[in-house]
Amino acid sequence: MAKHKPKLRKQQKTTNATEFERGEIKDNFLKALVTSKVYKMQVVKAKKGKGSFKRKAKHQGQEPYLIAA
Repeated sequence: MAKHKPKLRKQQKTTNATEFERGEIKDNFLKALVTSKVYKMQVVKAKKGKGSFKRKAKHQGQEPYLIAA
């Protein structure tokens, strides 16, 4: 008859590590949250209107006139 070994439970660590890629937060949780990548400002390119005009990619980097050196 085999002896029954008691099952060891894995202890869950209750650290302040977060999903915000900030490591361990010691002082101010809200400050760390606001300065994380979650609240990073997004720049959205306009599809219509004044900010949407874009020249064709094949002409990018070319100048409309010759520069005399």
